[in-house]
Amino acid sequence: MSIEKKTVGCLAGGGVVTSYVLRNKNGMEAVIMTYGCRLARLYVPDRYGKPENVVLGHRTLSEYEKGEDVFGAVIGRFANRIAKAEVEVGGAVYRMNKNDGENSLHSAPGGYQSKNWRAVSREESCGSQAVTFYYFDRGESRLPGCVKVYVTYRLTDGNELSISYEAETDAETPFNPTNHSYFNITGSEGKSICPLEAKIYADYITEAGSGLIPTGKLMPVGGTPYDFSTYKAIGGGISADEYLLKACGGYDVNYVLKGTYGRVRKAAEITDKESGRVMQVFTDMPGMQLYTANSFPAGTLGVGGKPLKPHCAVCLETQFFPDSVHHPSFPYENLKPGNRFRSETVYRFSAV
Repeated sequence: MSIEKKTVGCLAGGGVVTSYVLRNKNGMEAVIMTYGCRLARLYVPDRYGKPENVVLGHRTLSEYEKGEDVFGAVIGRFANRIAKAEVEVGGAVYRMNKNDGENSLHSAPGGYQSKNWRAVSREESCGSQAVTFYYFDRGESRLPGCVKVYVTYRLTDGNELSISYEAETDAETPFNPTNHSYFNITGSEGKSICPLEAKIYADYITEAGSGLIPTGKLMPVGGTPYDFSTYKAIGGGISADEYLLKACGGYDVNYVLKGTYGRVRKAAEITDKESGRVMQVFTDMPGMQLYTANSFPAGTLGVGGKPLKPHCAVCLETQFFPDSVHHPSFPYENLKPGNRFRSETVYRFSAV
C-alpha cells in the first residue's frame, strides 16, 4: 500500500503545506503535515473494526497558524517550561521570549510547531510505512547554535505509531523535543476523557511551585490524586482539593518514569471500555507530562467545527523534565557538537 501525499494549502506568510498519509493492513491511518511536523489525524479501529480519529485537530490550515497552536505538533527547541525564560550556556546568558508569565513555554513564539518542515516518505522492507521530516533550526528560539533536526513517523502492521527524533548541533545548546498530540481514544472529540482509565508507570512527579516550575524535589504520588500506579479513571481526582490541580483546572504535571532513561519501556496505558480501544505509550525519555486539556483559547474549534471543551483530550508528552537546564540533579545534559541526540516514543493501539 503506497504512501499518499497531498497538498494541504499555503501558509499566510508563504510556503506550501503537504500531508503524508500512512496506512497499515488493519485499517489504521496516520496523517502528518509538514507544518509543525504535526500528527493531524490518527484513525484507529474500535473493537468492531470501525476506524475513528483519536487526536484533536482543526478543519483548516489557518486555524493551525493562530496563536502558536500546538495540536499534534513537534515542540522544540526546548519543550515545556524554562524558568525566567533564560539559560546560561558556556558563561553566556541567553534570554528567550517570555510567553508564560515570566517563563518560556514550548520555545514559543517561533518554536518548531510554527515551522514548515521538509519531508521524505518511504515504504520499508518490514511492511511499515515511514516519513522523515527535516528542519534546520538557526537559533530562532534565541538559543545558541544551529541544530539539524530529523523526526520520523513510522506506522507498522502491529498498530504501532512511533516517533523517532535525531538532532545534531554546531554549538552547545539546550534541546528537549516532544510531540504535543491531544488524544481522545473514544473517537469523539466532544466526549470527556474523564471516564477513561489510565495507568502511569511512575512513583514520583517533579514537585512544582509558582508557574509550574519544578522546585528540584521529587514528590511521591502514593496517597495523592497523582497516583495512577493502578488503573483508575482520569477524572477521579481531577477536581481534588490540591494546589496545582485547582490552579491548573486539572492535571498538568511531569511524571518521573520508572526504568532506565535511554531504554524504551512502558510509560502509560489508557483504556476506553465503550469503544474497547487501548493505547499504550513507550519511551526512552525520563519524563512524561500529563496534561488533561484544561483550557483552550476562546473560539478554538475541533475537526467537527464545534468549540472544544476542557477535558476533551489528554496529552502524554514524553520528554526531559521541565526546566531541566536549571536542575543539575535531573537526568539531562545539553546537546553538544559531535554528539547526536536520539530518542523514540511509540504509541501502540489495540481493542478489546
